[in-house]
Amino acid sequence: MNLIRIEREVFLKPLLAVTGIVEKRHTLPILSNVLISKGDGNLSFIATDLEIQITASIEADSGTPDFLITASAKKLQDICRSLPEKTSIEIEKVQDHRLNLKGGKSKFNLQTLPAEDFPKFAAQSSPLGDINISQGVFRNLIHRVMYSMAQQDIRYYLNGLLLVIGSDDIKFVATDGHRLAMASMRIQSGCQPCEIILPRKTVTELFKLLADSEDGLNIEVGTNQVKFSFDNIVLVSKVVDGKFPDYNKVIPAAHPNEFVVDRVALLQALQRAAILSNEKFRGVRLVLTQNSLRIICNNSEQEEAQEEMEIDYGGDPLDIGFNVTYLLDVLNNLDVDKVMCSFNDANSSGLITIPGNDEFKYVVMPMRI
Repeated sequence: MNLIRIEREVFLKPLLAVTGIVEKRHTLPILSNVLISKGDGNLSFIATDLEIQITASIEADSGTPDFLITASAKKLQDICRSLPEKTSIEIEKVQDHRLNLKGGKSKFNLQTLPAEDFPKFAAQSSPLGDINISQGVFRNLIHRVMYSMAQQDIRYYLNGLLLVIGSDDIKFVATDGHRLAMASMRIQSGCQPCEIILPRKTVTELFKLLADSEDGLNIEVGTNQVKFSFDNIVLVSKVVDGKFPDYNKVIPAAHPNEFVVDRVALLQALQRAAILSNEKFRGVRLVLTQNSLRIICNNSEQEEAQEEMEIDYGGDPLDIGFNVTYLLDVLNNLDVDKVMCSFNDANSSGLITIPGNDEFKYVVMPMRI
């Protein structure tokens, strides 16, 4: 039975949108498949890993029959990518749980699994409300903090991103126990105030799929899952069940020793010095004296790199150590001209903010060098 005839590019775009979450190896074979369905004038592609479900839809030819079918997401993706541009693809269902895919003079015979076995998320059980925001703004908030998420930490709740929804603002908070990033903005919210932890995979997929534009994003928040709807895509994610640390206690209220510096100049100086940092510990010393910042890195071969910058600084002399990677991360992921660096003493955390802007804070713990 002939199911569909479609241009390669039209078919490939929604397929690529959903296949990012498909695991290469899975205990449930059907989770390696994508569910393709035709109905209500739409052709939909659905993929899931049981934590996230992504649906991408396009308008379908009304002359073709409705159907439900599953096939290997990776194989379909690889086949479509390998076909020449503007190739017309034909998919037909054949006996014994198989389908044929034809493109130009190429023909592929693929195994399918029963569509009724494909797991789908249940509808939101206890909605808390929704938020409408531009994709670009939401993506930028993610970008400012996502590098601070933990990776494979035994404290599983640190491997995600905390989304704090207030009555008139939203915040993103990420920490791995050594540094913490927080970005916020004012919005009009139609949602009850709440805190939810988004899984790491959800955050990385959203960052990949959202456009850096004014196009709209609707977020429906529930107690156990969140639904993101934008363009022709719907991403539904379970939330992490855990208690995130009290981030307000970590952010220093007043650090007396502070200076404003050009972000790119500081970034480049740190990058140069880091060439001779210890590969294992990645330590860097910041030595502050009157109107001067020295950046010093040493390694186990007794090699040393030193950078000096003129800054407007009148605070106490200070010699403090940090993991240079943590400083490079924040400077690489901000898109501002200047940053403010604030310190107390060599045993207290450092604070990096944006001058005249309360909507971003980055706290980094010191290290002994």
